Amino acid sequence: MIHPVVRTHPEPGEDGLFVNTTFTDRIVGLNRKESDAILGVLFDHIQKPEFLVRWRWSENAVAFWDNRVTQHYAVNDYLPARRIMVRATILGDLPYHRSRRAPEALAAE
Repeated sequence: MIHPVVRTHPEPGEDGLFVNTTFTDRIVGLNRKESDAILGVLFDHIQKPEFLVRWRWSENAVAFWDNRVTQHYAVNDYLPARRIMVRATILGDLPYHRSRRAPEALAAE
């Protein structure tokens, strides 16, 4: 799949990085060395403490996040307790950046 490096969130219209170390392999249009260098900077940036939220689970807690602008990393720090989770995923929209036309506009043509 090819997605923009910077994605426009369709609700508030704000931009956010749309890369992660697990699924982002390279930046199209750049050679491997350039792509790796830029992705390295972006991967370091998204891991800065000021962008992190540490959720502390408690009994009957509920958490929601928007995968369009959230990176998720489950830390295994709850042992010996059990983590029981029910996940619901809502069908999302196609990633786009406002500098390009939104997928909905393309589909209307």
